[in-house]
Amino acid sequence: MPGPEFSPRPRRTRRGAALSLVFVTVLATGAGADALPHEPDAEQDHLVVRPIGATVDREDVARAAAEAVAEGESATQAAEEVVSRSGDRWGSVYGKEEYEQFQQSLDGEYTGVGLWARRSGDGRVEIARVQPGGPAAKAGVKAGDRLRTIDGSPVEGRPVTDVVALLRGNEGTEVDLGLQRDGRRWSESLIRTTLPSESVTVERLDGGTVKIKVVSFTRGSGKRVKDAVEHAPDGAGVLLDLRGNSGGLITEAVTAASAFLDGGLVATYDVNGEQLALYAEPGGDTERPVVALVDGGTMSAAEMVTGALKDRGRAVTVGSRTFGKGSVQMPSPLPDGSVAELTVGHYRTPEGREVDGKGIVPDVVPAEGESVQAEAESVLTGLGAGS
Repeated sequence: MPGPEFSPRPRRTRRGAALSLVFVTVLATGAGADALPHEPDAEQDHLVVRPIGATVDREDVARAAAEAVAEGESATQAAEEVVSRSGDRWGSVYGKEEYEQFQQSLDGEYTGVGLWARRSGDGRVEIARVQPGGPAAKAGVKAGDRLRTIDGSPVEGRPVTDVVALLRGNEGTEVDLGLQRDGRRWSESLIRTTLPSESVTVERLDGGTVKIKVVSFTRGSGKRVKDAVEHAPDGAGVLLDLRGNSGGLITEAVTAASAFLDGGLVATYDVNGEQLALYAEPGGDTERPVVALVDGGTMSAAEMVTGALKDRGRAVTVGSRTFGKGSVQMPSPLPDGSVAELTVGHYRTPEGREVDGKGIVPDVVPAEGESVQAEAESVLTGLGAGS
């Protein structure tokens, strides 16, 4: 998965967890039974929509876990077996400690080595960005380096989500990376540590353009986007860079979209046949030129923002087709403290377009080999930025 290492190491079931960072309810009360939002402005960190096929019933998982506990067996393992048989592509089960780490990531921290990964044009996995001050940066790893192996296992051909999951682990543990740069191959042994996710960075470009890079929608990131827009110089255009954005909390995504909208629809969903919606907050900047940069690593909540700004005519989108994860997971606590995240439905863009399995095709697709950012800056100039 492009983006910081937000995914715990895979267990026996496929880890939709790397992606289900996208829609998660904070189970601070340990409940979750009442996690469904019933009003458009419900203050929930988790979006829930209509049930769909090929998902597992929450009661089946809970029943299997309870029976396992009664027999002195692992509730986590029993739940994993039910989920793995269900056909739920993104369903996953977290152990108690894994879920605690997951919650840490939503607070704007993660445990890893300070790398962002992406799939290159030739299908290889390469380093997209290196976090300053992190273990990888201190070891001399650079953006553009090819990532060949993790702990001796080849990563070529594996989903980027799995690659990122392998980079993640407990603080103080070691991970061995096989790297390549300009024909030279070497290995680095790095110690995982807790790092700030740097979910939002703001950069002033030549000509006054403000570039807002959002890696993920963790707590507080929506407000940071709004603050960056509010403090941008008069007449300056905004490049909203959502490339490699792994998703995040829905409330934060809606807040970010609100920076560019004066209320109105962000996305729709339904619960038990009742159509519901998510609305932007009023008072956003509706005049400033905006270009959103997207790619195959733009996922889930980031796709929701993309779809809202595109459908509402508020931003021109530039790049390549987004990932296409519009499915939604709902967490269910299990008797031993583990948590099952199960797919419960899909969301739609303001124009009613489904995202799951389709992604969003941008308005402008640069020719192969052309710089996406350069194209985006050109489009922004055409929109009158700086005039």
